[in-house]
Amino acid sequence: MSKRLVLSLVLALPALSLAGAGFFHPHGLTYDTSQQWSSLHFPGLLAFPLVGASLAWLVRGRNDTLAWVVRLTAVTYAAFYSALDVINGIAAGYVTHRLGPGVPRPDEIRYLFDIGRPLGDIGEWGLIACCLAVTVDQVLRHRLWGAPAAAMVLGAWFVRGDHIFTPIGVVGMAIIGVVSGYLAWHDPRIFASRRMDPDSERELVGARQ
Repeated sequence: MSKRLVLSLVLALPALSLAGAGFFHPHGLTYDTSQQWSSLHFPGLLAFPLVGASLAWLVRGRNDTLAWVVRLTAVTYAAFYSALDVINGIAAGYVTHRLGPGVPRPDEIRYLFDIGRPLGDIGEWGLIACCLAVTVDQVLRHRLWGAPAAAMVLGAWFVRGDHIFTPIGVVGMAIIGVVSGYLAWHDPRIFASRRMDPDSERELVGARQ
């Protein structure tokens, strides 16, 4: 298996794994769903931030302004969406289960969602901004080869509206995963051991047009 294929699969895996997890994500939090609810969010502690890491990897080795926009928005998404994962996912699910069956949801659970939801909003907008920055970067550098990156903006919008719930959230994360892998596959610069000089990079971009 080639290095290019392996890295493409690695970059696609975090979002694709979250899309797969979405098929098992309950649509509502009750005592009966609480264990599954919280258990699914434990691996999310790794998977959600790695989606941002995959996007940031696409600008590896660069110090231009657009590359830093990608990195900063990726970090914003990773940090704030992880907070949503911990509070609304792990904590709310754990407390709901500990309350026992037949217990009405107390105000304390609603308070957790009141904290987690605004943090998640910031993370979601960070993901949308990151995907948009990646799209602009790809189109500027690779023209038509980079145009499929625009699909990630739609995927991020789906995640904003539906988390990883089926079907829309699953589709959104799947789009981000597939396109991340595609961009890695079609961008040989990410396999360079050191940063290309400007003339070499222009020749590479020109050759792909």
